[in-house]
This record gives sequence, structure tokens and C-alpha cells, in this order.
Amino acid sequence: MKKRERSSQVILAEFDDPSQLLQAAKKIKEAGYKKFDCHSPFPIHGMDYAMGLKRSPLGYIVFIVALFAFSGGVLLEWWTSTVDYPLVISGKPFFSYQAYGPVAFAIMVLFSAFVALLAMLAINKLPRYFHPLFSSRRFEKASDNGFFISIDDSDAKFDIISTKDFLAQIGGKNLEVLTLA
Repeated sequence: MKKRERSSQVILAEFDDPSQLLQAAKKIKEAGYKKFDCHSPFPIHGMDYAMGLKRSPLGYIVFIVALFAFSGGVLLEWWTSTVDYPLVISGKPFFSYQAYGPVAFAIMVLFSAFVALLAMLAINKLPRYFHPLFSSRRFEKASDNGFFISIDDSDAKFDIISTKDFLAQIGGKNLEVLTLA
């Protein structure tokens, strides 16, 4: 089993506004960096494309679970009303699928919500209790009015000097090298 790598060094660069952050992300992707992240207090339209991110598999996972949960709900109701405890009510058939919809739908929504939460946490590798970015005082602005790009040392192109120079060249300010203590 491969041990999960933890980044020990991160270079953090601050940008003035969202458009600069978007342009910097495009330039970093064009330069060949793969292990970088953009931090902004709000979503920026086009950032996924600028970073070269793939579509999330979360929708497919939730769809498959919803399909199985709905089928399981109908199967559960069929079993209880047709096989396990059949009751004749007003001469209706044992398998009256029209009545199964609301319960099967509720089961589908419940299971889909739980799986969506758990899959999202797993895909995003959360919870993450510590990251070198958390030791930066400037990075506290990322949730309020700061725009940042961080590049991990796990990137193949990562070199402290050349990466720092590249970030300064594309408009990065207040460059910090953060180390995992």
C-alpha cells in the first residue's frame, strides 16, 4: 500500500484581484505545474478551466447510489406488501407500485445526501488537520479579501528559487515559503 504523501513545503503568492488570479492560474498551467491550488473568498468563473481541473466524479457517484437506493426502496416495499405480509385492501393488487413512489423517493434522497457528503469529503481529502498554509498570517485573508496561489513541493517542476521567481514574474506579491514544522 502506497503511503500518502504530505507536502512539506509550499510557496504562497498573493494577487490583487480575481482577474489577476485567473490569469496567473492560466500561466502556471501553461508552464507545466500540476500541484497548485488557487484560494479565493468566492468562486471565480472559469477557474476550473484555467487550472486544468477535470470534472468531478461526485455526480456520477451520487447518481449510481440514487439508482440503487430507489430500486432498494421499491424492492423493500414489494417484499413487505407482497411476500412477507400480504394484505388485501379494498381489492387492490398486492403489488401496487403507485404507492411505492414517495417512500422510495425519500429513501433515494436520504442515501444520496449521505453518500454525497461522504464522497465529497473523500474526494477533497478532508478533513485536513494541518497544512503548511495554515501557518501563514497573510493567508488568513483568503476567506475575506485575499487571492492566493500555492504550489506544493510534490509538483515535478517545483524548485524553490525558480518557482518563486516565476510567481513574482507573473504578478505574485508577498511570496512566502512555508514549511511543515
